[in-house]
Amino acid sequence: MIAIIDYGAGNLRSVQLSLNIIGAKFVISGDAARIAEADGVILPGVGAFGAAMAALEKSGLIPVILEYAASGRPLLGICLGMQALLDGSEEGANVRGLGLIPGFVRRLPDRGLKIPHIGWNSLNIRKESRIFKGLPERPYAYFVHSFACEAESADHVLAVTEYGVGFHSAVGRGNVMGLQFHPEKSGRVGQAILQNFADMCSDGKVI
Repeated sequence: MIAIIDYGAGNLRSVQLSLNIIGAKFVISGDAARIAEADGVILPGVGAFGAAMAALEKSGLIPVILEYAASGRPLLGICLGMQALLDGSEEGANVRGLGLIPGFVRRLPDRGLKIPHIGWNSLNIRKESRIFKGLPERPYAYFVHSFACEAESADHVLAVTEYGVGFHSAVGRGNVMGLQFHPEKSGRVGQAILQNFADMCSDGKVI
């Protein structure tokens, strides 16, 4: 069973629809006990970093997420949920992230391209990961964002995407993974990624 965390700042319906398509068992919940007993957890997110972290704080779920990450079971952050996994963001001055993956979130620089970055772009996969199992060499995914993650360690960079500048479009540290793009809006590639995550949750193996 996958738990999609409901903390008032996530695009729950599109994730729900995608998990329905692949036949994954899931629950949408803000209940600490239900999240803690799940086989895998998805942390979605849309909007501003500061508002999302405030919503997580208000929900009382931050300790639950940290304990879940420490359990070794699969945890996936999507879009703003990925950004929340890092230490902080330029978008929310003095607002701390979850600190599960060392790094910082920075505004995409102006390189003459439209900001926010909206649309399809390719993933340059930098590190072998089960989350990308069975995908082509440079799969395309759907993005909607103005800020992007910068992991401290190259060991935690799973994929890089170019949009005026290279940014870390997927990161991972052990059982904790983050995707800047929206797999639930990325067609067959996104469905394959979510299926890979569901398989991790079923057998408890991230690698």
